[in-house]
Amino acid sequence: MAASIIFIALSLLAGASHATKWPTLSGSGEAPKVVARGGYSGIFPDQTAAAFLFANAMSMSNVVLFCDLQLTKDGVGICRTDLRLDNSTNIADVFPGGAKTYDVNGSPLQGWFSIDFTALQIFSNVTASQNVFSRPNIFDGAYPITSLDDVRGLRPSSLWLNVQYDAFYGEHGQDMAGYVANVAAHMPVDYLSSPEVSFLKKMARKVGRGTKTKLVLRVLGEDETEPTTRQSYASLLKDLSALRPFCSGILVPKGYIWPVDEAHYLGQPSDLVAEAHRLGLEVFAYPFANDLVGSYNYSYDPTAEYLQFVGGSDFAVDGVLTDFPSSASEAIACFAQGQKGSTAGKGLVISHNGASGDFAGSTDLAYKRAVEDGADIIDCSVQMTNDGVAICLGSADLTSFTTASATFMAKSTLVPEIQPSTGIFSFDLTWSEIQRLKPELKSPLPNAGLKRNPAMKNAGKLLTLPEFLDLAQTTSAKGVLVNIENAAFLASKKGLDAVGAATAALGNSSFTRQVMVQSDDSAVLSRFRDSVPSYRRVLLVKETVSDAPAPTVEAIARVAHAVNLPRSSVVSTSGGFLVSSTDVVSEMHAANLSVFVSVLRNEFMAVAFDYFADPVVETASYISQFGADGVVTEFPATAAAYLRSPCYNYTAVDGYAILPVQPGSLLGMAAPGAAPPTEPPAPALTLADVVDPPLPAVSDLDGASPDASPTSPSHPSGQPLEAIPALWLVGTAIVVSAFL
Repeated sequence: MAASIIFIALSLLAGASHATKWPTLSGSGEAPKVVARGGYSGIFPDQTAAAFLFANAMSMSNVVLFCDLQLTKDGVGICRTDLRLDNSTNIADVFPGGAKTYDVNGSPLQGWFSIDFTALQIFSNVTASQNVFSRPNIFDGAYPITSLDDVRGLRPSSLWLNVQYDAFYGEHGQDMAGYVANVAAHMPVDYLSSPEVSFLKKMARKVGRGTKTKLVLRVLGEDETEPTTRQSYASLLKDLSALRPFCSGILVPKGYIWPVDEAHYLGQPSDLVAEAHRLGLEVFAYPFANDLVGSYNYSYDPTAEYLQFVGGSDFAVDGVLTDFPSSASEAIACFAQGQKGSTAGKGLVISHNGASGDFAGSTDLAYKRAVEDGADIIDCSVQMTNDGVAICLGSADLTSFTTASATFMAKSTLVPEIQPSTGIFSFDLTWSEIQRLKPELKSPLPNAGLKRNPAMKNAGKLLTLPEFLDLAQTTSAKGVLVNIENAAFLASKKGLDAVGAATAALGNSSFTRQVMVQSDDSAVLSRFRDSVPSYRRVLLVKETVSDAPAPTVEAIARVAHAVNLPRSSVVSTSGGFLVSSTDVVSEMHAANLSVFVSVLRNEFMAVAFDYFADPVVETASYISQFGADGVVTEFPATAAAYLRSPCYNYTAVDGYAILPVQPGSLLGMAAPGAAPPTEPPAPALTLADVVDPPLPAVSDLDGASPDASPTSPSHPSGQPLEAIPALWLVGTAIVVSAFL
């Protein structure tokens, strides 16, 4: 499986080209370089053959492979990120007595060091491991330490060597400069970087300016001291002209270019890139990783961060150093400088409570942002208030989306028909009471420390359904989706007619575009089928299923035009990895049912490892690989950018494409016995799951006749639909006949 993915990627990327002129230093306006730190180190143990091969396969064709060069006791070059091997290998287990303490740049450092072991000891016994805990560890122990000769054997299009500790090696009798000069004489070294000025000055004399090798000063933190000049790195950058005699570029932390304040929001960009380019110095930025928490301005979309550095028309860095080179590649090849496809890709972008990843859900701000970000359809989940007002909110439990717990805790109650935990429910409060509350933006992953846009935590206004429809009419949205929840419970237990309220609001609205009505209750959809057949009806399937037998699908098709499935019903996962895909989408398509997949989120903890912590790749997989007709997302901008990019439809593009993934391929590369146990398959979707009893009559809690309600829809025969439920008692056959 994995080999086939690599072959496809290579065949697509071989012809990648960029007609766009870029504001990089290159006189020909070349695109920024993608520099793969240790290969594809976001997934595999870095600096291993697997990481380098995967980076070559899944990135732009001119990807630069980055090796952190270390020397063994006998002077053999190896690629390892840290001076201490115990941080990324099993050397402590292999040589338990091998730890030592050395002085490194004036500070004691304890660990296992390459200078204490021969190449034979390391290559014969030591294996690499992942050194970032949030990343997969199933590849630990599967790959040996990589030598520089091994990397050369991979024939990289470009090679970057980074020498982090030349002074340390010199103190212990190793001539790093001589070793690198010898390497450069026998193999292409395109870039050579170091944070030590003295090393770069030595190499400037050894390799000279007439060679292909470009020397780059690796800049560390502003307050850190360069060990040979004893100046801070911030002060070194104040006089860029002084760097020009011995280097051709700088590799700088991202914050030097785009500062991020303590609240994690972007500040104003510096003029560092422009000043460096004026002096003829290239600028490379680091570190980039999809699973690093950056600025809230990026909405957890890694491509948005790359675009901040490469997507402008006025300046672009000359390259980015990244652990996830495929994401950097797609940012440059597919999204930068406003690139668009010739036509919009197949697939609807449907919001989930608006752009609820950036604003409190179901507010005016969330809906406006969703449309601005490219959502085709904006949604309202209808909840009912105690006084019969239909409002938009993601849940009947107000504590999930508002500040209700601070005001109405006394009204907290347990309603098993709604949820297993206590809550403060909209149907127990009046609309005027709810209007006193503030909307609240909460993260679905609070335990992971992944907050959402704190500056907008309580911003925006909650809307009634009529207000939502009026707002939608003022936007460019192609349509609305009205989701009706708990209709049977509200009618029988609370005397509230959610279906009638939604029907009246839609009927009285000036909204003129597509209307979708969604519900997990087939009886709700049956009512709209009979009363307003022009609306597109969507059955919400909340349960994870692995199969959709024909009788079940046929029953759905009698009441719905589409289904909304959870992600887990399209592809199964285990331990954060994709295991296999199901046939549910194709089974629905066979009955002419559209399929929407929900709910997509950008946070890397919500994205399977196979998608490389990249929500764009997840979207591409559901649309291009698994055949979904649309995605329901809390971050519409991410899905919309993919569907409108020139890299959409990987089977048709000429050049770089955003490749969908094949479930199970990444697991197939795991170390023997390291893969997580396979979970049992989910059950099939049955008739009982999708065929619901007719809706009960609205209870006469105030003594009024339910038949007198002007909003109660009628059956074509003229009989109120609430009068039909008695047929349910006859048996399953009659229930199914209600779908005819």
